Amino acid sequence: MLPKPPPREGSLGFLYLPPYRVQGISVAGEATSVMVPELDVVFDVGTCPRAALAMKYCAITHGHMDHIGGLAYYCSQRRFQGMGDANIVCDARIEPDIHGMMRGFQALERQKTPYNVIPLEPGGEIEIKNNYYLRGFETEHTSPSFGWTIVEKRSKLREEYHGLPQEKLTELKERGVEITKWLEIPLVAFTGDTLPGPHLIRDDVRKAHIVIAECTFFDHGHQKRAKVGQHIHIDDLAEWSKFLEAEHLVIVHVSRRTNMNDARRRLFEVLPEEIAQKTHLLMDFKTNRERYERQLEESGAQV
Repeated sequence: MLPKPPPREGSLGFLYLPPYRVQGISVAGEATSVMVPELDVVFDVGTCPRAALAMKYCAITHGHMDHIGGLAYYCSQRRFQGMGDANIVCDARIEPDIHGMMRGFQALERQKTPYNVIPLEPGGEIEIKNNYYLRGFETEHTSPSFGWTIVEKRSKLREEYHGLPQEKLTELKERGVEITKWLEIPLVAFTGDTLPGPHLIRDDVRKAHIVIAECTFFDHGHQKRAKVGQHIHIDDLAEWSKFLEAEHLVIVHVSRRTNMNDARRRLFEVLPEEIAQKTHLLMDFKTNRERYERQLEESGAQV
């Protein structure tokens, strides 16, 4: 009897949520690596798909192997392929451990791979594009953990100066008067693995255009398992969703034991209908492919 060939590697999950793509892989306990190419960020590198190499910034949520196992490869391949040094953004508490991991690989390879680590305290941020900022916030998991938001900051004329001629505005500015104010537009939030809590109802999370959220447990009776592992259960998601103002909610970190049809059915059972309609499962290949084909058809493009 002939042996079976090895299982085929799965393709990346893909969603086009204008104006952003959300793509990658996220399977609980195996690997999470989720990219937003338009913003040059990959959240976690439990594995390193080729597409992740093009991301200039890697935002690490926590140090579990399924979220960080591909980090050294990401750094090495970016350098090898002439893409520049990797920029690893992380919770300051795990910075020494990331350096320790990288030293181990460098000792094994007998060569040094340059990389940059940018440690942040809760609420800290870095500018990743002109007026676009990546910000970290503390979450609650079994190891030190961060969630991430990407916000755009825009300068806007203060209301009291509306209608003034340009020469008057210039005069006020030259006198040192602050005639503008900064507005923040939350674009993308990535929760990472976490228990529910106040950190998930921050304005820059709940008001983000796209919220990418872990939801590991969908079965009835698994609430206790979710709490032990400090993950989100779908019942938690239903409660939290009442606070969300997102245009899109993307679910990641679903267990391989969970059938996607069952997960989709459960979403419509427990979430308010208006939330369920804009909720997507990143690894639901069939549904997402059909959705993208409709987008192509509506745009007049060819499949």
